[in-house]
Amino acid sequence: MNFHAALRNGTKSVFLRVEEAFDAPFGGQDNPLRHLGAMGLYLLWIVVGSGLYLYTVLDAGIDAVYDSIGMLSHEQWYLGGVLRSLHRYASDAFMLAMMLHLVREWSYGRYYGFRLYSWMTGVPLIWLAYIAGIGGYWIVWDQLAQVSATATTELLDWLPIFSEPSARNFMSPDAISDRFFTVLIFIHLGVPLLLILGLWAHVHRIGHVDYLPTRRVMLATAATLTLLALFRPALSNPPANLATVPGDLAFDWFILFIHPLTDLTSPAVVWSLLFALTALLFALPLLPHASAQPVAVVDPANCTGCDRCHADCPYAAISMAPHPGRPGFKLAVVDPDLCASCGICAGSCPSSTPFRRRETLITGIDMPQLPVDTLRQQLEQALARLAGGTRIVVFSCARGADARGLAAADTAVIDLICTGMLPPSFVEYALRGGADGVVVTACRDGGCDFRLGERWTSERLLGEREPHLRHSVPPSRLQPLLCSAHDHSALATAVAEFRNRIETLGVANDRLPSYLRRAPNHA
Repeated sequence: MNFHAALRNGTKSVFLRVEEAFDAPFGGQDNPLRHLGAMGLYLLWIVVGSGLYLYTVLDAGIDAVYDSIGMLSHEQWYLGGVLRSLHRYASDAFMLAMMLHLVREWSYGRYYGFRLYSWMTGVPLIWLAYIAGIGGYWIVWDQLAQVSATATTELLDWLPIFSEPSARNFMSPDAISDRFFTVLIFIHLGVPLLLILGLWAHVHRIGHVDYLPTRRVMLATAATLTLLALFRPALSNPPANLATVPGDLAFDWFILFIHPLTDLTSPAVVWSLLFALTALLFALPLLPHASAQPVAVVDPANCTGCDRCHADCPYAAISMAPHPGRPGFKLAVVDPDLCASCGICAGSCPSSTPFRRRETLITGIDMPQLPVDTLRQQLEQALARLAGGTRIVVFSCARGADARGLAAADTAVIDLICTGMLPPSFVEYALRGGADGVVVTACRDGGCDFRLGERWTSERLLGEREPHLRHSVPPSRLQPLLCSAHDHSALATAVAEFRNRIETLGVANDRLPSYLRRAPNHA
């Protein structure tokens, strides 16, 4: 294993451990680390909303801008002051969420293949976010703004793009005019608009995007930021004075860290680091990584054009087109550049039921590496080998807790690419084929590598999404479990408890009648 892979896997392990720890107090759906993208977008809307109000009361004149902003904090602290502080703290939180999201996606290997477009469109957003953040500090025009403006222009002067040093504009009191602030405000409004447009491009190839976190997370975040704004309001430093050198100032390390870094090194070092890091982010997909898995394949003769695979695909890789051989019908079409090879589409296809009597089960859409027909054969062979008083079949997600250690004479374990690829009818097929109980394991809420596997599995088993598990299947014989990669012992305990619960049923009358495919159809 090379250094990059070892570093990435180590970082992933840290993230996974922290996420699992956060699941205890927050739950999967409310775990902020599992929804950093949605958290970042929500924080951005707080920044935009509060910023629009601040813009309406701001006097853009050089002699009045400082006083108009100060008025918000002192005379209108209950509204303008709170919104100003919300604007500041939400901006910091947005930067934090954005960088955590970047590192997390990298550590999970989500920067190549079908995620390449999202990665490439996300990298420029970092530059836009920091341009908007640094420019926002200038608008206050206090001593911190003076330091930031001077340091930034000195940094820009190192680049060979200006005929004269732009830092001279901040060397004398007469160098700054009202026009400067007009242009600055225009930029500070325009860059966030570009950022929002870039975010749309960043996610528009993803299906079922969580544009916002859950209601509870939004309320908790807003309440936390509001309390912070009330008890530690954002206040201006003394007004800028180009004739004097500012004293010691408290820096916003989330946004203005680049200035102390420049002081410690040099503009050449800082630009080299920034360009090198940006180039590295763009080059990451070119580094060695796991080979792409075969994508979903459509069989026109068995595709009914029902649209379920199109609706369930997490990455909008499936579209519907007119069927070439059946006028009036539609046919699923897979975009290989967007397909995640998760198999969720196969689990949604109505032709994926194992109760079809054909010897070779050909479905409307399927995964070459694990066809539904192979899955049925594995299940039938496992059922034939089961022995003992209480026979259990475990359908296990290969990316969650490793269930292979549970395999025994009375326990069959069948690994899936993602639990979302399991047609619910396989649960009934197992129970009718001799199993006393079925366990279906999926990743924890919000923890699916393919985003929606655990959600669609849960909804299908509960009868809330098509194809759904038939109501004739007794709930006592089914045990869905949400398990993360480190939940091996918890999974074993849960399966043992499920077995004990089934044993107490004895010869209960909820056992389904046996079902076997007729032998003549095997010829």
